[in-house]
Amino acid sequence: MRSADCVVAGCRQLVTCRGPLPKRGEALRDVGVVENGWLASDRGRIVFAGAEKEFRAEVVVEPGAVRLDGGGLVATPGFVDAHTHLPFAGDRQREFGLRLRGWTYQQLASEGMGILTTVRATRAASREELLSLCLRRLDEMLLTGTTTVEAKSGYGLDLESELKQLEVLRELGSLHPIDVVPTFMGAHEVAPEYRDRRGAYIDLLVTTLIPEVRRRDLAEFFDVFCEPGYFSLAETEVLAAAAREAGFKLKVHAEEFATSGGAELAARLGAVSAEHLISVDDRGVAALAASGTAAVCLPGVPFFLMLAKKPPARRLIEAGAAVALASDFNPGSSHISSMLFVLQLGVFTLGLSVEEAVNACTGNGAYAIDRHREVGTLEPGKKMDVLLLDASDYVTLAYRPGSNPIRHVIKDGRLVVRDGRKVETAG
Repeated sequence: MRSADCVVAGCRQLVTCRGPLPKRGEALRDVGVVENGWLASDRGRIVFAGAEKEFRAEVVVEPGAVRLDGGGLVATPGFVDAHTHLPFAGDRQREFGLRLRGWTYQQLASEGMGILTTVRATRAASREELLSLCLRRLDEMLLTGTTTVEAKSGYGLDLESELKQLEVLRELGSLHPIDVVPTFMGAHEVAPEYRDRRGAYIDLLVTTLIPEVRRRDLAEFFDVFCEPGYFSLAETEVLAAAAREAGFKLKVHAEEFATSGGAELAARLGAVSAEHLISVDDRGVAALAASGTAAVCLPGVPFFLMLAKKPPARRLIEAGAAVALASDFNPGSSHISSMLFVLQLGVFTLGLSVEEAVNACTGNGAYAIDRHREVGTLEPGKKMDVLLLDASDYVTLAYRPGSNPIRHVIKDGRLVVRDGRKVETAG
């Protein structure tokens, strides 16, 4: 018998997303539904997920356990947002207006706007201001189902400001229910003071920033914007080698605006993920499909930038790549914090089935940040991170775009959202 201190009883549907990760091809269409499903955890870890008869035979509910009636509700894993730029200050509303008048993302960058606008604001923000901004953003994410989030630095581009962002990310872990997975992205852009000395900036990253971030143990991943006008393939290789030698796992922003070979490079380097992929070609698709590198599609980017071209998610899935969806939450190209909306965009703009989108936002998202042994599916041993939907069927997640069916959120076995409102004592 297994003891439980948290039980969700009698769900209309229990969507487990169970099975080996990452899911590829046809496996992405299996979300492991259990009708009238029961779910139980002990000290934040799932001990049971299945039918009522087996629950009553195998689980002992502890006195004083949290017990939620799942009748009429649908339970799913919490969403895993595998790509965000959470710690930034300021906004880019003026630039948004310019884009509506026809300016491109690249034109804004050439005029010293874009990423550098946010660099200036983030450098000027105090640590306390940045922390407060991040907490409010995490609240928004939690209410729309995100329970684990990857968060990149990269709006500092100097030692002091990059450390400030990463230290804020570390502090969030003790202040908010959402698990925050930190990524160092000093290679987001060349710092403004190095615009005419890009080699010197790369040397600064290799000799100072990468070693210092690693020494302070402030990030798990290193990411680089491998894109014409940002960092070339050769520069990405240099930076990736330094980061790997320092002990970072690798991520690569690849082929957002142009086909460059970034996806192939990410696969060859054994990166955990290649992200964006709007312009990936057949060779890049094949390389990702043959590798363990997750293909992270960010449907909010072409939506927010109003691009006709979109990441070829269907082609990636059919080739056998491990496809995940994420928000790319940032102030310039995807000011979208809701993974619920990202799931809907995956269905309506990338052509995924609801089942494929659910798996891409949960288990495969977890795989893309190396958290698939901990979260992303509702299976014994994993964290009790659960969304309870006021819905007759999980298809409601996509069937009612613009609405939020999430009534309750459980994180690590604790109720952190009740009736659509954050439980303020949580965190």
